[in-house]
Amino acid sequence: MKTGEMKINWVSRYMPLLNEISREFSGKRPLEGVTVGMSIHLEAKTAYLALTLAKLGAKVVVTGSNPLSTQDDVAEALRKKGITVYAKRTHDEDVYRQNLMKVLDERPDFIIDDGGDLTVIAHTERTDVLENLKGVSEETTTGVKRLKALEKSGKLKVPVVAVNDSKMKFLFDNRYGTGQSTWDAIMRNTNLLIAGKRVVVAGYGWCGRGIALRASGLGAKVIVTEVDPVRAVEAIMDGFEVMPMKEAVKLADFVVTATGNTDVLTEEDILSLKDGAVLANAGHFNVEIPVETLERLAVEKFEARPNVTGYVLKNGKTVFLLAEGRLVNLAAGDGHPIEIMDLSFALQTFAILYLLENHASMEPRVYTLPPEVDEKVAMMKLKSMNVRIDSLTEKQRRYLESWQ
Repeated sequence: MKTGEMKINWVSRYMPLLNEISREFSGKRPLEGVTVGMSIHLEAKTAYLALTLAKLGAKVVVTGSNPLSTQDDVAEALRKKGITVYAKRTHDEDVYRQNLMKVLDERPDFIIDDGGDLTVIAHTERTDVLENLKGVSEETTTGVKRLKALEKSGKLKVPVVAVNDSKMKFLFDNRYGTGQSTWDAIMRNTNLLIAGKRVVVAGYGWCGRGIALRASGLGAKVIVTEVDPVRAVEAIMDGFEVMPMKEAVKLADFVVTATGNTDVLTEEDILSLKDGAVLANAGHFNVEIPVETLERLAVEKFEARPNVTGYVLKNGKTVFLLAEGRLVNLAAGDGHPIEIMDLSFALQTFAILYLLENHASMEPRVYTLPPEVDEKVAMMKLKSMNVRIDSLTEKQRRYLESWQ
């Protein structure tokens, strides 16, 4: 058995929610005749989502949402299982974009997006596909922000379900998923001790919270940088130091960005880093750490380890960048833990089913899934763990609904 098939078989054992959805809907095949285009980090867990949608009747067309996160062995295994795949791990941005275009050439009825690239291209360069496109389900914080901006500009033409804004997504995927997978990737690729080190986490959204929490659990001394005063107060109350980046970088052994924004580090910040500091990005795109500035400030560049690039700066200090500044947990790792993505992909599946049923009556704007879907996924998860909870009595329900 080849490695890609092995990886898919492995994750299938630990995704009880997708397995339950397959059992519930595969006989009904509600997605029969529907084409779903996916632009998502293509590894074993997303492959299993594609296979689940296919069991529900969909024609699934898949590409990657990041040039370096595609695992070629998984892509090949998925092709052999009958899924149309346009993806390869590549440093070539043109190849990446060509694959996005090939998915749109299939004229999908629905899109599952991760970061918004496929949806934005459909609304700008490939407006021809909007004739057939009925809705989009978006996975990430960054993608939701982009699509809300598209809506605000009046250019959004189809309804979008912001799966990222569902509680069963951001409370678990963004926090526990990003927290664990980011440190998995950093430790795997550096083999460095985290305990006793100073870790600077840029951004204290749900991803930043998870990264800081896991770093603290590993024994690091965590410093948070923020632009939001409310989140800064929260970070302090959670036990972390808070200070401006220009002060934090002077202390940092590791800097991990998770802001969803650009140029989190300035030229001055880079030159202020300690000798041997490690930089990693856990936001979505490779814009948080300004790689061009790093290249310009370097007098020498070298491969220190696989996925680790060393830069000797003009001031004599050497700093290390992981995964070329791309999403470290996927470009240099396996992404979020399997059970976490089982939650997120259950929501993605229900989002497509929701759009299938309701798209004709929905306006072209960004929606959240109904809370009942969150509760359904939560109850499915509890059932898979053999956990039971209490229910409100009729008297308790009336009391909560009463104003007297």
